[in-house]
Amino acid sequence: MFDFVSAIGGLAAILTTVSFVPQVIQSYRTRDLSGVSLTMYSIFTTGIGLWLVYGVFKQDWPLILANSITFCLAGTMLFLKIQQSIKK
Repeated sequence: MFDFVSAIGGLAAILTTVSFVPQVIQSYRTRDLSGVSLTMYSIFTTGIGLWLVYGVFKQDWPLILANSITFCLAGTMLFLKIQQSIKK
């Protein structure tokens, strides 16, 4: 049976997770993160990490999977931004 609400949630998880991929690729290739806010990515990555922990406590696998991937992508951006900030 088709669950419309779960389909919406799954599509939202896919789109929000995949939306980070082009930025991470471009930032990795160019090493130019001058337009990226360190504060924003720090807060965002922490928030995603907390969503991940919440998903683990709730044993909600779609939430765990989506936030695990997003956490890795956002963490990569944060790492690159910190690395760039240290070099300056």
